[in-house]
Amino acid sequence: MPAKPPAKPRFASQPRVPLPGSEKASVASLPPQLAPHAAPPKTKAVTVTLILHPATPFDPKTRITRAQLTARTAPVPAAIRLARAFAAEFGLHAATHATAGRRSLSLTGPEAAMQKAFGVTLSHHEIGGKPCRCREGVITLPQELAPHVQAVLGLDTRPQAQPHFRVAKPHASNISYTPVQVAQLYGFPASSAAGQTIGILELGGGYRAADLTAYFKSLGLTAPKVTAVSVDGGKNSPSTADGADGEVMLDIEVAASVAQGANVVVYFATNTDQGFIDAISTAVHDTTNKPSVLSISWGGPESSWTAQSTTALDQACQAAAAVGVTITVASGDNGSTDGVTDGANHVDFPASSPNVLACGGTKLTGSGSSISSEVVWNELASGEGATGGGVSTIFPLPAWQSGAKVPAGGRGVPDVAGNADPSTGYEIRVDGQTSVIGGTSAVAPLWAGLIVLANAQNKISAGFINTALYQSQGACNDITSGNNGGYQAGPGWDACTGLGSSIGASIVQALSGSVPTKKPKKPVKPKKPVKKS
Repeated sequence: MPAKPPAKPRFASQPRVPLPGSEKASVASLPPQLAPHAAPPKTKAVTVTLILHPATPFDPKTRITRAQLTARTAPVPAAIRLARAFAAEFGLHAATHATAGRRSLSLTGPEAAMQKAFGVTLSHHEIGGKPCRCREGVITLPQELAPHVQAVLGLDTRPQAQPHFRVAKPHASNISYTPVQVAQLYGFPASSAAGQTIGILELGGGYRAADLTAYFKSLGLTAPKVTAVSVDGGKNSPSTADGADGEVMLDIEVAASVAQGANVVVYFATNTDQGFIDAISTAVHDTTNKPSVLSISWGGPESSWTAQSTTALDQACQAAAAVGVTITVASGDNGSTDGVTDGANHVDFPASSPNVLACGGTKLTGSGSSISSEVVWNELASGEGATGGGVSTIFPLPAWQSGAKVPAGGRGVPDVAGNADPSTGYEIRVDGQTSVIGGTSAVAPLWAGLIVLANAQNKISAGFINTALYQSQGACNDITSGNNGGYQAGPGWDACTGLGSSIGASIVQALSGSVPTKKPKKPVKPKKPVKKS
């Protein structure tokens, strides 16, 4: 029998269409430590995120289950079949991305096939001593497939985010606190968070169980159950105290010591936009650990993200709110410029997402349960950082922030604040030694701990809490003194510390009404007693 003639290429012969928002900065714009690097022999997976049909936004007032979320985020079967056919034609293997519902496909194959499939040229370099893969310009797709694709992530593996923690420099005037002491100053409830799970997202570093045991013993507390979850090849990889381990240990130790009894799940992912987004989706869809809060202390200036990445990540945060997961995010440690040297003000993403609680920083002094002073964290003059904050150039002003007097532009950052100045920092154990660490990285897990305490007390997860917080009067300590470079603190919301730092009991009360509730049943009228004849 004669051999079957090869199938006529379906996608290769079609016109190519640029993928909106996929523009990537040229390799020439990379840091000076850039160096050529030999291409790795193994292939890497690329995530193709499909557009929802219909693209119905989630309503934060309506809570759904994780199973319902998976059903809601499923693209039409025709789109999946189209994407699989495209992958097969270009020699790529397609698998449904199980941890992100059925909305994305993971494509694996030779690098040459990736370049042909997505119309890109890939090069290999080294940034900060680590190898990465780079692409420039836009991704293009066959005309038939393009309308169904929202993002293609993973072709470029340059580091996407930075951890927002700062180790205190030695100064005679420095003071430090345990996380428990900070919680007391903010009036956190002295109750248990048993039954709750805090999720923590990490893009590097790791923890050692021996350090956690020793740290919590030194505080007279029970060490939490900590579980590591691997995402896209990321893993618990402790190294040295001056690396990302400081971030990981700060996050775990702050969150778990202020919310005693809570379990902790750490989602380790690669430091790429693909890893970041997949880690959030993994936590949101995690039906095993079921975190009710996700703390994120990593980010980067909005200008360093592609539009396709910000859209995909923001939608993952929107999905979190739909299933009752609150996301707390550090607002950055480089003041109003966010470390960008173009002379303009910038905000950090994902703190600027309207679907997260953005956490800014203060300098706190006090004793016991009495705060003696709290001002905006700003040590820019000594090169030791300041709280991030400002106005988004990507996201418009959300309705719940309309009365906050945000400067003209878009979504205002941050929403709330907490102790972050390293000169009034937290005593943290990292790789066998105790350090004093600050940064807005400490504020995200601090608020995460308070929220799970509220969830335990209110017996329901709070989910998206911004609307409730902006409507609450007196739930926060209003910070009115200081600046972060471009913005000044003042009465009410400001672009340095948001609504202010927490008043624990008031926050718990405010969140008791922030979740959807069933309408109360009408009281049953008692029956009239039957008169005996």
